[in-house]
Amino acid sequence: MGAAVFPQSLWVMGTTLIVVFLLTFFYKRTRFGRAMIASSDNPDAAQLMGIDVKTMVMVSFCLSAAVGAVAGIVIAPISLMEYDRGALLGLKGFGAAVLGGLGHFYGAVVAGFMVGLMESFCAGLISSGYKDAAALLVLLLVLFLRPSGLFGSKEVMKMKEF
Repeated sequence: MGAAVFPQSLWVMGTTLIVVFLLTFFYKRTRFGRAMIASSDNPDAAQLMGIDVKTMVMVSFCLSAAVGAVAGIVIAPISLMEYDRGALLGLKGFGAAVLGGLGHFYGAVVAGFMVGLMESFCAGLISSGYKDAAALLVLLLVLFLRPSGLFGSKEVMKMKEF
């Protein structure tokens, strides 16, 4: 319909789907992934069950570094990386994760596509100078109206009083 789609964009979408599928499989189907979830939910209880929480924390940092490296590899040809570009990309990535609902891989992907489309429409209809502001404005609106994100649950956590 007249839209230009670059081959590298297809690589980004395909790699995203593969990484999300692998992470979902890892966390839901493997014993190690479930141990990582247990360690993040309640470290004391996980340690009482025999899970080495320090190892789980180290592996989670290694896993996040690996996912970040894959993301950097596939997006570098599109965004022409510079030394100061990471902060804005990180802010948009965090915004997509919050918008989709923290802890929901598929929600973050859908929210990332929504943020990208919104930026493109804003750049085409208003001005390219406002595209970053429009994405962050929508993020703020969603946080005010639905703090758990679009796909997050509406559970209310009670804080422990000491």
